[in-house]
Amino acid sequence: KATPLLLSAGLALFAAAANAAPWRVLPGSTLGFGASFEGEAFEGSFARFTPRIEFDPKQLASSRFDVAIELATADTKNDERDEALRGVGFFNAKRAPQARYLATKFRALGGNRYAADGALTLNGISKPVTLEFTWTPGAQTVLAGSAAVKRLEFNVGVGEWSDTSELPNEVKIRTRLLLAAPTHLLAAGRAEQ
Repeated sequence: KATPLLLSAGLALFAAAANAAPWRVLPGSTLGFGASFEGEAFEGSFARFTPRIEFDPKQLASSRFDVAIELATADTKNDERDEALRGVGFFNAKRAPQARYLATKFRALGGNRYAADGALTLNGISKPVTLEFTWTPGAQTVLAGSAAVKRLEFNVGVGEWSDTSELPNEVKIRTRLLLAAPTHLLAAGRAEQ
């Protein structure tokens, strides 16, 4: 016979699981990066990445970002540079084909601005990375964020590329995700109408 305590714990777990349903990522979502070489700025993007976004501004404690990034899909519109990026001196995509960003701590920054305090794993190295982002609800909810990553902390651009006067240590990461609400949130919204 279930005790009231066990029953309430079970209901709490069920509610937490329901709230954790991920948002559906829509076509047109992007994950990019920006840097410079010898003073000339360049932009790049990853053609394949898989974001699992569990976010509710009212329940930051149970929110979570988990993003897998296929490093071999880095594209800066320059074949020679892209080949170098995929190689041993940079992403080393054959040995470690994926990078991963995992965030389980979130802070409200005011308005629709938030910070995700997570860890980026790249080249087998994990370091803290904070993603600051805006959350704009709508028919398509938009998550637009940016972060700064120090490439040398992840052994990206080593050897002859470690000179930060030619290739700065800081790389800017930018993402813009178009999201559709989880099914349970849509159902709740319809029920309230």
